Amino acid sequence: MLHTEIVIREAVPSDIKIIMELLYLKAKFDGCPESLKATTEQLNKDLFGTTPLTSILLAEVEGKTVGFASYHRIYSTFLAKPGIWLDDLYLKEEYRGQKIGKALMTRLYQIAEETGCGRIDWTVNINNSQGINFYEKMGANIIEKVRLCRLEIQ
Repeated sequence: MLHTEIVIREAVPSDIKIIMELLYLKAKFDGCPESLKATTEQLNKDLFGTTPLTSILLAEVEGKTVGFASYHRIYSTFLAKPGIWLDDLYLKEEYRGQKIGKALMTRLYQIAEETGCGRIDWTVNINNSQGINFYEKMGANIIEKVRLCRLEIQ
């Protein structure tokens, strides 16, 4: 069922409970729900504290929050411009294929333009063919020659 009104908005402190629910669903989708260590207290501080570290866009359809995109600012020394790192993009399964993901990405692109960014970067799981197809349709270049590196801080 295609919904006509999609609302994309910045998260506010009263959204913490739904953000936690969506984060759990994203971790479950990724096959690692045990990896979710976020707490409402830490997210509240990191999203809405005196020095916010990240931002979240929420997607709403018919008054229901159905997905999110979390992002933060980065900097490219090659471009000498800021950028945006899209950390997570997630839609509840029953809302996929209805242009809601496109609406989230379009808003993120607008934010990048408004703030003088040179690009938006993110990762996608190599087994997520639907996600890869979606991102390519949005105009993204899938760069195969780089690998994600992670150094865990204990």
